[in-house]
Amino acid sequence: MAAKVVIIMGSKGDRGHAESIVKTLQELNLPYELRVCSAHKATRRLLEILESYEGSSDPIVYITIAGRSNALSAVVDANTRFPVIACPPYSDRFAGMDVLSSLRLPSGIASPTILEPDGAALLAAKMLALFDQDLAQRLATYRERFAAELERADAEVRGHGGAGA
Repeated sequence: MAAKVVIIMGSKGDRGHAESIVKTLQELNLPYELRVCSAHKATRRLLEILESYEGSSDPIVYITIAGRSNALSAVVDANTRFPVIACPPYSDRFAGMDVLSSLRLPSGIASPTILEPDGAALLAAKMLALFDQDLAQRLATYRERFAAELERADAEVRGHGGAGA
């Protein structure tokens, strides 16, 4: 099985945000592809891109990256049978309020919004792990690493207790 994550950026300017997602996908050894297309400016091209994946018998999860006015996630979701995760970049320019365009979706659209890039990658991995036992094991190992780090941190701070310790 060749499960993969397809990351669609609304513009090339979203590349840095995409690279944060890619970092986690690489840690999980999960294949991915990067694409650039705007739902507003190139709708026909976006639909062509989606159509190129629709015939796949392998599982795919899309992660969309678009800020300001995020039609990308909803348009992708409305035109694919695969799950779509919105991961909009934070923008100081609008005091973060542009994220609302990822949260308020039309009826019949079901793309969750995950603000942290590593969280979007993890959700995609969890979805694909339903079909891939090796990926499920890699995810378990990944999560165990965080638990071990917390245990070490706890031991470190507990050892430096104050007078009441």
